Amino acid sequence: MHFVFIHPNFPAQFRSLAEFLGKNPKNQVLFITANPREEWEIAGVKKIIFQEEEIPKDIPSPPLKSFTALHSKAAAVARVLLDLRKQQFIPDLIIGHSGWGSTFYIKDIFPEVPFLGCFEWYYDAGSPNAAFGRKNPVGHGTRMEIRNKSLSILSDLAACDHGICPTHWQKAQFPTEFHKKLSVIHDGINTNFFIPVPDKKLVLPGLDLSQAKELVTYTARGFEPYRGFPQFIESIPHILKNRPGAHIVIVGEDRVCYGPKLPDGQTYKKRMTEKIDLDPDRVHFVDPLPYGKYLEVLQASTVHVYLTVPFVLSWSLLEAMACGCLVVASNTQPVKEVIQDGVNGVLTEFFAPEKIAEKVVACLEYPSFMKNIKTNARKTIQERYGLDKMLANQVQIMKQMTEAAARQHQGRFG
Repeated sequence: MHFVFIHPNFPAQFRSLAEFLGKNPKNQVLFITANPREEWEIAGVKKIIFQEEEIPKDIPSPPLKSFTALHSKAAAVARVLLDLRKQQFIPDLIIGHSGWGSTFYIKDIFPEVPFLGCFEWYYDAGSPNAAFGRKNPVGHGTRMEIRNKSLSILSDLAACDHGICPTHWQKAQFPTEFHKKLSVIHDGINTNFFIPVPDKKLVLPGLDLSQAKELVTYTARGFEPYRGFPQFIESIPHILKNRPGAHIVIVGEDRVCYGPKLPDGQTYKKRMTEKIDLDPDRVHFVDPLPYGKYLEVLQASTVHVYLTVPFVLSWSLLEAMACGCLVVASNTQPVKEVIQDGVNGVLTEFFAPEKIAEKVVACLEYPSFMKNIKTNARKTIQERYGLDKMLANQVQIMKQMTEAAARQHQGRFG
């Protein structure tokens, strides 16, 4: 069969599914992306790179600028799809991540091909993430920018034949009239890769923590308020004061992936490290790691901290739990779908650094009491988010869609 994936990043959420489909020599699998990721190839999967038009820098208003960026991706992918059509390449199924604009014109070029959308979030000024922690209402300009973010998502909801959401809470954020088109199926966690290793010692390039008695870990793509970076940094002095043998390992990049950026090129890492005095001998910032080294960080963790506003749930939380990490996580809606306080993790308040520290210290103080929590954490991921089960569910949806399309085609032309 012929499959087309569309995502500006590669391979993103589609890594496991693309690998699965690419293993079958009878399949022809294309991946349309803006990121060549030359260091990453997937057997049986051919990458096609789309080139966006440069967005003019003198666009006067942020809402217009965000709309222009959306259209730039949409038009760039449309050109690739039109080329495929001219080459007589007709997919049996198109799988696309909605939200960037890149899937906007799928049904205009391939109206007869079923489109499976991946829907992570519906942006709305009234959404929980928009109002979370705000003292003042969302302003008109920001509301307009937020609405623009959902233009392509709303179009895809109407155009797609079916959609997938990773969690029930994320599905609940979409307009209710589209819920019948959305199935809740997570991308899946490879619990054969993310496994516990008792007494694992952490040694990274340029950082030997094999003698550390306790490791408190924090991982995120970007150091940003959406993932509680400021609150975690503020909690660190209290943790170190109460646990003299503890080290802090913070893995990620000094950038903002979600939420508003600081003006004039400022970063939250610079702001927070200027505000909070951190002991450089015990607090270690680590750049993004290859998958294998990232795994070692989780396996060596004594307590792993995960914080998030009410938004998309991170893979890192589930990966940490699969490794049997003792997770201290924010008491926010996406987390509470996965973690039950005191059963498979420990919940804490998001905006209370002192309480975050207290929970971390308590977990370090009573490791034997926490043993069952760690066991239950891994069990939760195996039973609810295991990759094999999630892949089977995804493939079943895809099979139903292609079979329905074949019947419709036969009825129309047979």
